[in-house]
Amino acid sequence: MFQFYSTSTVIYLGAALAEIAGCFTFWAWLRQDKSGWWLIPGLFALALFAYLLTRIDVTAAGRAYAAYGGLYIATSLIWLWLAEGIQPNVWDLVGAGLATSGALVILVGTQFSR
Repeated sequence: MFQFYSTSTVIYLGAALAEIAGCFTFWAWLRQDKSGWWLIPGLFALALFAYLLTRIDVTAAGRAYAAYGGLYIATSLIWLWLAEGIQPNVWDLVGAGLATSGALVILVGTQFSR
C-alpha cells in the first residue's frame, strides 16, 4: 500500500510540473512577449503531463484527475514562489492544504473501496 502512495505521488508531482511548465510557456509567449519558440518545449511538457496521468493506478480517469487537482494546486504555489518569485500568502496555503487534503481522501478512499 505504501508503494502505491509513493509511486502515485511521484507521478502526480511529475505531471503537475510538466503541466505547469507547459502552460507557463504559453503564458510567457502571450503575456510576457517571449518568442513563439517557447511553445515547442511547452507542447512536449503538456504531452508528458497527459502521459504521466495515464500511469496512475486507478480504475477511472476522472478519479485520477480529481486526486491530481489537489496536488496541482499545491505544486502551482511552489511554482509561484520558486519560478515567479512571489511568495504565497496565508490564503494560498490554506487553500492548498484543503485541496491537498481532498486529493488524499480520494486516493486513500479508493484503496479501501477495492
